[in-house]
Amino acid sequence: MLPLVTHPSYSYGFPPNHRFAMEKFALLAAHLRGAGLLRSDNLFRPSRAKLSWLERVHCPDYIARFIDNRWTAREIKRCNLPWSEGLVERSLVSPAGTVLTAQLALHTGIACHLAGGTHHAHYDYASGFCVFNDLAITAKLLLDENQLERVLIFDCDVHQGDGTAAVLANEPRAFTCSIHAGNNFPFTKSLSDCDVALDDGLDDDAYLAVVAETLQAVVDQHRPQLVLYDAGVDVYAADPLGRLKVSEAGIRQRDRLVLEFLRGRGIPVATVIGGGYDDDRQALARRHAIVVEEAARLLAAS
Repeated sequence: MLPLVTHPSYSYGFPPNHRFAMEKFALLAAHLRGAGLLRSDNLFRPSRAKLSWLERVHCPDYIARFIDNRWTAREIKRCNLPWSEGLVERSLVSPAGTVLTAQLALHTGIACHLAGGTHHAHYDYASGFCVFNDLAITAKLLLDENQLERVLIFDCDVHQGDGTAAVLANEPRAFTCSIHAGNNFPFTKSLSDCDVALDDGLDDDAYLAVVAETLQAVVDQHRPQLVLYDAGVDVYAADPLGRLKVSEAGIRQRDRLVLEFLRGRGIPVATVIGGGYDDDRQALARRHAIVVEEAARLLAAS
């Protein structure tokens, strides 16, 4: 059984023409239900994250001001999401979803969160649609409380995981790896433990070679006991916020090679969906489903 983690709060009343596709989370869950991959027996719903979890990587005052709607106009603009009670609820639940997914992965080998990957959130400010950094929160929590010694964050979103790199910079037990378009947002990069900046227009073969080579190198170097895999689909050739030329088949090959490699090494992996901004929201949901489909296929074959 492949555990899938989701929550109704992930998609809430939101401006339909906003660049961030808030409805994609509900559409993804509906697509997976229709495909028979999301069922009552493998559905897990998180509750709100504890404030103590958030405070492991975020400033307490920043957290409180967000929850109480006391952000400045500049902070809201940098986040680029309009404040609402719905945003607060999903921002508090989603990190707990990634924590739950990671805990499930430790028991089953693979688990998938139908959200997550908010890797631009920094210690005391939001950025790029990201309020709280679920990847950093999960890594810190599991390292501190689950008796893990080494966690790898393998980030294949087209944008650098700058917030993750920054907030975990002084945490040697967490290894941050980001494979991203070098000329894309954020334009001021942080320093990950491993950064691979890709040239604009990179196609399937070249991209997949980089992913395979980098994954083997960082796993050999860090020997992780858990991998948090950001399977962002904004690497897709037609994504309006990407700069690469990766096809849907290339995304499927990427997810397959990452999951098969980690499975072959006996390393548990928790996946998050990361970025994807296609105006065709149904097509976007199907693209985000690829990592879940590949995880289910791998488990069924084992």
